[in-house]
Amino acid sequence: MLSRLSIRDVVLIERLDLDFPEGLCVLTGETGAGKSILLDSLGLALGARAEARLVRHGADQAVVGAEFELPADHALYALLDEHGVQAAGEPLMLRRTLGRDGRSRAFINDQSVSIGLLRQVGDQLVEIHGQFDNQRLLNPATHLGLLDAHGGHGAMAADCARAYHAWRSAVAERQRAEDDLDAARRDEEFLRHAVEELKTLNPANGEEDRLAQERQMLMHGEKLVEAMNDASKALNSGAGVERMLRDALRALQPVAEKADGLLDPALEALDQAGEQVARALSALDGAAARVDLDPRHLEQVEERLFALRALARKHNVDVASLNDLFRQLSAKLEGIDDGGRRLEQLRRAEIEARAAYADVADTLSAARDAAARDLDQAVAGELGPLKLGAAQFSTTIVSQRGDENAWGESGWDRVAFEVVTNPGAAPGPLNKIASGGELSRFMLALKVVLAQSDPVPTLVFDEVDSGIGGAVADAVGQRLARLGDDMQVLVVTHSPQVAARGATHWHVSKTGADGVVRTSVTPLTPDQRADEIARMLSGETVTGEARAAAASLLGGGSA
Repeated sequence: MLSRLSIRDVVLIERLDLDFPEGLCVLTGETGAGKSILLDSLGLALGARAEARLVRHGADQAVVGAEFELPADHALYALLDEHGVQAAGEPLMLRRTLGRDGRSRAFINDQSVSIGLLRQVGDQLVEIHGQFDNQRLLNPATHLGLLDAHGGHGAMAADCARAYHAWRSAVAERQRAEDDLDAARRDEEFLRHAVEELKTLNPANGEEDRLAQERQMLMHGEKLVEAMNDASKALNSGAGVERMLRDALRALQPVAEKADGLLDPALEALDQAGEQVARALSALDGAAARVDLDPRHLEQVEERLFALRALARKHNVDVASLNDLFRQLSAKLEGIDDGGRRLEQLRRAEIEARAAYADVADTLSAARDAAARDLDQAVAGELGPLKLGAAQFSTTIVSQRGDENAWGESGWDRVAFEVVTNPGAAPGPLNKIASGGELSRFMLALKVVLAQSDPVPTLVFDEVDSGIGGAVADAVGQRLARLGDDMQVLVVTHSPQVAARGATHWHVSKTGADGVVRTSVTPLTPDQRADEIARMLSGETVTGEARAAAASLLGGGSA
């Protein structure tokens, strides 16, 4: 819900901070006092269109912040996470700045975001009925979801979406298989030649690296042998290193016992050095024996290596991928050779997936018919007390079962809320048929019925009581109070019957000082509230009868 609204330099508001509780909150005041400025400000924070005229005269920019308290598992946190906005586990703050040049910036939890994302988030937090054009309930695109929510079709709708995606996946897989088979048949001669060529060459895993190393060895064999011979000659020059080490050992060993351990490290080192030299000479002899100086072997290695690399270039892959290529091309040939059996299997799977989707969509469509009748009946029960008894509300469902192109994850139904305000007239969309006052009351009736199933936590009604009074205004107040039991409701009103139902009451006023006009908002005490409702009943001069009527309204009666 909306917990705080902070406004800086918007039209006549210089500085204002409002804390909002749960339930029904009412704002009253004289016409022109600035109530619409509050809604304009809230609209800014929610992503509404910004106009430079909203910046207070003399200020450089207007700033509006709206803070919301949401449950930790609210779907908006996942949406924000997708856009890189970290917000989970803390209040959600929407902020908008608007400069005198008309340029604006949007922020969510102090992170810069697009105006589009701000609007998308705002639409899921607050729904405004009245002077704003983007009322969600007037958008037919939302009606199917609202009907499903009212009917409790969540699990069924999820099954329908899964069945739809399974069917479309089956269609896509079959189409890919058809395309692959067509391409394979067109390229059959090439495929057979390529597979045979790969099969004949039969590359082994890691063969390129092994051949490259062997080629390197063969190319430099003579130099290697020469270097090893030189090393052996150096070790064997003169008496030879090994002979000298043995001579040194023979010289020291007879006197070692008399040296009391002093010569032990030297003897051990000489002994190890002799072993190492012997091992080195043996290793050089072995290595020299393994060096292949046969030019025919080098030619064979190069021929094999170059053949592998040429075939890899031909198919635009690396040598290590030739085996994978062989398997892929062989699979395409098998697809041709097996007469399209796999394609036939995929076609059957597609037919089965389509039938499964159709079964779920049929069931969902029937459930929607029943939910639509229930919704129409429930809304009809709200219209009479709202002085709309002659009007009719209907949920129109158009099945597109025969048009497969119109099928979607929500099924094949198009849903629209329509009304008839004059007997005998054709039904039409709410915003095309109903007048301003009627439209607000239709919205109120719908919201009362959909309160438990519509997820938007905060509702704003701007003068929903316009043009009505007495029992009808009291009926509007009752319904707003009922809505306030389930969600947060803010209402701008001129009706004392509506104002008396509020759990919280603010008074909006306009004052002038030093040639500057400012709008202020004051929370009313119980006594102040009684005075305000009496003023709303009697006008500028508050009479005793008006005070008594106000007390009656606040006590739960009707005036």
